[in-house]
Amino acid sequence: MKNKTKMKISFGTVTITDMAKRLVADALDSGRISCGKYVRQFEKEFARLAGTKMAVAVSSGTDAVCLALAVLYDFGAKRGDEIIVPALSFVATANAVLQAGFKPVFVDIDRQTLNIDALKIESAITSRTRAVVPVHLMGKPADMDAINSLAKKYRLYVIEDAAEAHGAVYKGKNVGSLGDMAAFSLYVAHIITTGEGGIVTTNKPEFAEVIRSLRSHGRACKCEACVINTNSGYCAKRFSRSDNQDIRFVFERIGFSSKMNELEAAIGIGNLAIYNEILKERRKNLYYLMNKFKKFSPYLVTIKKELYEEIGPHAFPFIIQEQAKFTRNQLAGYLSKKNIDSRTLFSCIPTQCWGFGFLGYKIGDFPHAEYIGNNAIHIGVHQDIGKDGCDYFIDSIEEFLSRNAK
Repeated sequence: MKNKTKMKISFGTVTITDMAKRLVADALDSGRISCGKYVRQFEKEFARLAGTKMAVAVSSGTDAVCLALAVLYDFGAKRGDEIIVPALSFVATANAVLQAGFKPVFVDIDRQTLNIDALKIESAITSRTRAVVPVHLMGKPADMDAINSLAKKYRLYVIEDAAEAHGAVYKGKNVGSLGDMAAFSLYVAHIITTGEGGIVTTNKPEFAEVIRSLRSHGRACKCEACVINTNSGYCAKRFSRSDNQDIRFVFERIGFSSKMNELEAAIGIGNLAIYNEILKERRKNLYYLMNKFKKFSPYLVTIKKELYEEIGPHAFPFIIQEQAKFTRNQLAGYLSKKNIDSRTLFSCIPTQCWGFGFLGYKIGDFPHAEYIGNNAIHIGVHQDIGKDGCDYFIDSIEEFLSRNAK
């Protein structure tokens, strides 16, 4: 047993495998470090893991959402059209909507699940609505049956924000395979990481093709594997246009610069090799904490696992209840003194993030999201914490409540 008085619980960790180090060295030795063979390998392996036909790697999780949305221009969307998103999420979700040229329309959350309240979506739909972006916050799957039903009724696209939902399962299907597209983050705090990076999964090859164009400035080049980038081979398509123009410099759509590089992909390939091990340890930590946390009601509560789901073990969220006599800052400050790193559980984007003030929302419009924005915290559940670390956290909460609950 570790000496718990000296324990330190970090929010995240990263495991760089020996395989990843070998692949990084190989990429460096080859001199080809831009998007190439390792990116393609990572895409194939990630798609297989997610249970989708295709995956396209990009430079961040935010870009993954943004580019997935930008695909819609090829299928009838117009700039300024509306995208429905939850009021509570990491701000990147709404940033991506604006970056793609759309208008975010916010819907309040269900405070029990932290996810968008599916019962409130229909009233937000207008003639300009093009898509719904459900966020599987903290790895807990959103109510996808209800969301997909509404999408079908109103002919909307569904783009999952699965940034935190690696390993999540909803009614027997992997999160990331439940909508038209899904966007994952591969940042260092996530279960699968490339250091920085993101990836879009889809079962529709025509969507993947457009994303490959979008990530490289909107080029006409959008093959699944580029022979020039992967092995300097001859490309029969390069001058195949009737005007004999080099397709590498034909720009079919407004695009972005969002490619993943070979070094990031190499880290990701190594990470995928130990994914099941990481997932098992993180899920064990998450479910252990969820079970132990029940005794802290009515002052603190966390999310609940339903029988039909597996939660992606990104982090452990908990919410200070109205009965509590202490504030979030007091609790977070106490945890910091105990060397337990914590994060606030995001903010209500339209009313608590100042940059979105131009949209005209006001405090009180999203009471549940705003409550979470003021009263919720999350800590890490990563593979390096273990049972001792979980017990140390639970003991610290118990100690804090003994001093501050009454």
